[in-house]
Amino acid sequence: MSGQSTPVAPSAPPPPPAGRPPKVTNRGRTTVPVDSSNSETSDFPEVEYFGLPGPRGFPPLTGFLDISGVDMVKNPDEKNKVEHHTALFQSDKLIVRRGQEFQVKITFNRAYKPAEDKFAVEFVIGSSPQYSKGTYIPVFPTKERQSSWEGRIVNTADNTITMGITPKVDCVVGKYHMYVAVLTPFGVRRTVRDDSRDLYILFNPWVKDDSVFLDDEQEREECVMNEVGIIYHGAYDDIAERDWNYGQFNYGVLDACLYIMDRSEMPITNRGDPIKVTRKASAMLNSRDDEGVLVGNWSGDYTYGVSPTSWTGSTEILLTYASSKMPVCYAQCWVYAAVFNTFLRCLGIPSRVITNYFSAHDNDGNLKMDIILDDNGRIDRNRTRDSIWNYHCWNECFMSRPDLPPGFGGWQIVDATPQETSDGMYRCGPASVNAIKHGHICFPFDAAFVFAEVNSDVVFYSRSKDGTMEPVKVNRTHVGRLVLTKTPGAMTRRDITDQYKFPEGTTEERTVLEKAEEYGCHRDKSNPEVADVDLTLPTLEISVGDDFEMNLEFVNRSDERRTVDMYISGTVVYYTGVTTSEFLFRDPTVEIGPNKTVNELITVESKRYLKYLVEQANLHFIATGKIRETGQIVTAMKVVALRNPKLMVEVSATGKVNEEMVAKVQFTNPFSFSLENVYVRMEGPGLMAHRLNLLVILGGLSLTWSEFFVPQRPGETRVIATLDCAALRQVSGQATVTITA
Repeated sequence: MSGQSTPVAPSAPPPPPAGRPPKVTNRGRTTVPVDSSNSETSDFPEVEYFGLPGPRGFPPLTGFLDISGVDMVKNPDEKNKVEHHTALFQSDKLIVRRGQEFQVKITFNRAYKPAEDKFAVEFVIGSSPQYSKGTYIPVFPTKERQSSWEGRIVNTADNTITMGITPKVDCVVGKYHMYVAVLTPFGVRRTVRDDSRDLYILFNPWVKDDSVFLDDEQEREECVMNEVGIIYHGAYDDIAERDWNYGQFNYGVLDACLYIMDRSEMPITNRGDPIKVTRKASAMLNSRDDEGVLVGNWSGDYTYGVSPTSWTGSTEILLTYASSKMPVCYAQCWVYAAVFNTFLRCLGIPSRVITNYFSAHDNDGNLKMDIILDDNGRIDRNRTRDSIWNYHCWNECFMSRPDLPPGFGGWQIVDATPQETSDGMYRCGPASVNAIKHGHICFPFDAAFVFAEVNSDVVFYSRSKDGTMEPVKVNRTHVGRLVLTKTPGAMTRRDITDQYKFPEGTTEERTVLEKAEEYGCHRDKSNPEVADVDLTLPTLEISVGDDFEMNLEFVNRSDERRTVDMYISGTVVYYTGVTTSEFLFRDPTVEIGPNKTVNELITVESKRYLKYLVEQANLHFIATGKIRETGQIVTAMKVVALRNPKLMVEVSATGKVNEEMVAKVQFTNPFSFSLENVYVRMEGPGLMAHRLNLLVILGGLSLTWSEFFVPQRPGETRVIATLDCAALRQVSGQATVTITA
């Protein structure tokens, strides 16, 4: 038909090249990309004119106030770093804490005239700073005009003024750049971009309005400022400890921590909220789903990385990650917790490393660890899948929780060890410790998982030949037996079990468990009859390579003779409770007279277990049996953590700053065989960091290694050393050293 045209469909865009996905942008969703990089910046023009140029162009601004120089007052002994508790940072940049005034000195080309001259100090962070999002903040010197950050003139001398600036108490934490801008009738003239005017703003646990405020000076000193910590491991009844250099003030560590948040693509605007920061960081400290900092490895084979037991501190790990942009190999729970602790303390969030002995890993929320026995009372290893970690390390950080009801702020659990996913990622927390203690497992984040780690029951089931299972014994006190952390201001341990749970068997504990069940936890309510024969396994202190005897004590509490068919199994286990090899099995029959006690002696030869040992050298004994007369089940479990030889660390007498000292490491191979591919590490905060690779230490021979170093600052500190090889893990030593000015 004339006068009409056929509509033509728009042509489809060409397909992307084969093998390459199309480039994804923010176009159509946001006007500008989401600002998620602290390392990218936006340069501001040196001159911004108002309006359009006149016939002769823009007028010169030379007749107005100009900036001659800016002093950031950033030396360690100057006011800013001293009052903001940042003097220990090895950085030539200004580092301050939010909610607290710091000062800068600005020199103009002439005397500043408050009635005539107008200027502002501008702070920007990220690649697209915006005033409405708190990433561009102008600070003014007069009371009549103020922004979210307060400004005032503290002092005027000749052409130099001292400006006091107080960042908002909930401002974004990270690296800012500072400009000084002067307002003229024709435009704004500001300083040129200069990296020396970069500054870092951190969380502030010293200011009461900050969400991480900690009103305990000793605890604050420990959980923010202390660089050396103790991490507890071993077994509940044989506690071991290792020192760790957190190194949160070391050169490059702060930038590495900010890079971790950049790598996670965390929006800049979220980085002032400790809840969001710690949750994101708990995912980023492991590499499971986001190319994070550390690769977990529990296999015993560390060929392509560093054994978890070899590390002495966090600095090497964080700097390697920041420089290589690749996850660092390898870690286990205490390494995750230690490096996470460095991250938190570096940014100003009070934190500490926690060790929970007999920590349950409950992945189905039923608060049960199931051990299956056959109808004769012997453990069925093919069907027993649950395991209980001999210990597990996580972190606590201190913050308010405005997202929870009042009373649930304070210490919060965060865990970077990848165990279970939370909202699709391997992370855990922050979960309120107070919520765990009182059974409020509905509160975010991951409270139910942590509750199970300290409150699960160990349930023994007897499985009959037809497949039915009946609970025959419930141990409600085995899991979460002891929770430890370092004592503030001392190199001793502190029992904080009472912060996680009420005493076993009390009315309060029963009420908490009922509360947890209201929120969906399901416990085993069975109450099988308690056997009238008690079985006790002894606590042993055994060194690697020793033969030893295990004395099993049977106590008959009845007035009749009892005959017990026993099964005694000894296995080598990882500290996670995962079995590797069974090295011992006995099936004695024990007869006990009425109200009598009988001892059964089991001899364990080192040649039986040595060839199966994995790192941390844990032996796990389970004794189970059935009483012929009653059919009741008798059970007992014991973890024996074999003790490794120690490194002897000696440091020359009290030293002085900038004067050479010497540290000496001594070790004797206790075995008849040689130790090959031995690595020795030694470091200390403010002292040094060294690594030595030895090929072999022959059986029975000794190693002596001396290292010279020059202390950088005064105070009491520690030298920490580890020795590691495939045949011998978890060997460490330390020495305290005092440095004078």
